[in-house]
Amino acid sequence: MDYYEILGVGKNATQDEIKKAYRKLALKWHPDKNKSKEAEAKFKEINKAYEVLSDPKKRSMYDQYGASAFEHGSSGFGSEGFSGQGPFTYTYTTGGSSPFGNVDFGGFSDPFEIFEQFFGFKSAGSSRRSRRDIYQITIEFEEAIKGVSKQVVIKGKSKKIKIPAGVNDGSRVRFSDFDIIVNVKPSSIFKRQGQDIIYEKEITLVQAVLGGVIEVPLPEGGNIKVKVKPGTKSGSMLRLRGKGVPYIHSNSRGDMYIVFKVRIPQKLTHKGKQLLMELEKEIVE
Repeated sequence: MDYYEILGVGKNATQDEIKKAYRKLALKWHPDKNKSKEAEAKFKEINKAYEVLSDPKKRSMYDQYGASAFEHGSSGFGSEGFSGQGPFTYTYTTGGSSPFGNVDFGGFSDPFEIFEQFFGFKSAGSSRRSRRDIYQITIEFEEAIKGVSKQVVIKGKSKKIKIPAGVNDGSRVRFSDFDIIVNVKPSSIFKRQGQDIIYEKEITLVQAVLGGVIEVPLPEGGNIKVKVKPGTKSGSMLRLRGKGVPYIHSNSRGDMYIVFKVRIPQKLTHKGKQLLMELEKEIVE
């Protein structure tokens, strides 16, 4: 499925060109106006294409990975796993997070809603659609990473629902006849940026200078051993590929970034000061 071809625009099309193409095609194929058998399917295709290409981040992701990146059950991203035993060595970076950190891969919006938002009015199609009930649920940070099943009461009936791994605060999960808005409690130690995780780790001056092996927690629970590179500066980052948050309905995950904070001792013994002064003489720049 080529979204550019569906809208009839080139890959270098501007946002204005994409909007003009969508306006023309959406009006032509809207089921209220077009009574042909293929109108509804064509209308949905047009809205899918517009939803992706009108969002710069989604468009960039589409250009790299194709339409499979936005389909349920997709595994359109490459991921690097872990192999071997013992501590792992990873690539050091100097900052930044995934450029696609805030892209929602949870599926497509209702095509009639996209149409209504674009044109600023409600179509007859919206009255034909049954009104969906919307509920809210609050889950723990770790549950959002791993996914969780919850027993809830909907219209007086007890139901067991499954929240998929990778949802974020404010994610909307669609079930057969109702939607759930997910509220995620913040973590006390992790920060989340899209599907990436940021974790600040304090290390000693000795560890920063000489390097070593340390343990860090993982967002879904448990710990992992990592190597601290000799000469690590405060603020430098270590990237753990594939150790972030899962993409919804996908086998791929974001990354985890460890930000090192070097703990400078506030007080030293007389001997400690002497040792540091001697050490300074031995430092080779």
